[in-house]
Amino acid sequence: MKTLVLAQVFPPAKGGTGRWLWELYRRLPGFDVHVLAGHANGSQAFDSTAGLRIERLALDFPNWGVLNLRGVREYATALRRVRQVAAAAKPDLIHCAKCLPEGLIGAVIAKWRRVPLLVYVHGEELTLSALSRELRLLTRYVLGAASAIVANSQHTRKLLLELWKVPQHKIQVIHPGVDVSAFVPAAPDARVRARLGWTNRRIILTVGALQKRKGQDMMIRALSSVRDRCPDVLYSMIGEGWEREYLERLVSECGVGDSVQFRSIDSDRELIECYQQCDLFVLPNRQIGWDFEGFGIVLLEAQACGKPVVAGASGGTAETLLPHITGEIVPCNGPMELGRIVADMLSQPSRLATMGERAREWAAQNFDWAPLAEQARRVFTASTRHRRG
Repeated sequence: MKTLVLAQVFPPAKGGTGRWLWELYRRLPGFDVHVLAGHANGSQAFDSTAGLRIERLALDFPNWGVLNLRGVREYATALRRVRQVAAAAKPDLIHCAKCLPEGLIGAVIAKWRRVPLLVYVHGEELTLSALSRELRLLTRYVLGAASAIVANSQHTRKLLLELWKVPQHKIQVIHPGVDVSAFVPAAPDARVRARLGWTNRRIILTVGALQKRKGQDMMIRALSSVRDRCPDVLYSMIGEGWEREYLERLVSECGVGDSVQFRSIDSDRELIECYQQCDLFVLPNRQIGWDFEGFGIVLLEAQACGKPVVAGASGGTAETLLPHITGEIVPCNGPMELGRIVADMLSQPSRLATMGERAREWAAQNFDWAPLAEQARRVFTASTRHRRG
């Protein structure tokens, strides 16, 4: 089936949503996929080896609404381009990475082409849209126009059912996955750890944008109590974002500068090495206003590399792990409980090793891309039959 995918965020742009779509659609059996993606630095090199047909267009709208001249112009420009591509490609399906702005564009094109529309929903965009009457109306229109809606977690499904009153038959949960052939465990390697600056340290690792919902600030605040029991601890944060300056000030205020490392990663190879060589992966996520963690692909990546994980008790992260078996769920609105749990785990190497082994098994059995792609194929095929019926 010819499938046109609209995605504002798509590799090489960083973000779990775009990575999820790329990993899924390049493995999707029986589908001829054409991606229209937002612009990103390095896209030309990526697109040439991505394994998908990809075209780029301007989708990075500063505002998703249409009640202003700039918004009207941006939507109109994108609509013209997508309509041209759709006229040439003649897709059987339109898939959109989220409700706005892609879903609104996709709804118009799907109606014009008389083909089914499928929309992905991640969670936090629903709570954002609920704050604005305009965005709420636009989101409701897209959800109503969709033949099928893919939720990334049961938590997101619950939001759709309870807050947006979406009919149950429209919603399918498909979790993001992880490449378990690439994200694999490895023995401690002194040379790799030396290159990373991790020699003779117990490493806490966080991977994610530097933003409040990810909770890096809470881990920094918890470090003093962790150091009391684990003096050799080092907290390494991989990511970029607008909170970097604030986090650096916080490190200084808490007096933990010798126990914190900010990192940028240029390749998946180095990222995987960081997962493999850390001792514990922590994503201390929490809800900040409308913003929360819809799922947490990084938690899957860490477990696939054989590492136990700690995640915040917020959003959909609980669905990525087995509490007390592959990791722990901790309220992260304050640092005390987080610090206690992390110190407890770091102080028990045999427990970490056992949890890490089970984490690898859990990730491989439940989040490998092959069965997830087959599940997606069935959902996509059923959504086509439902619309045509």
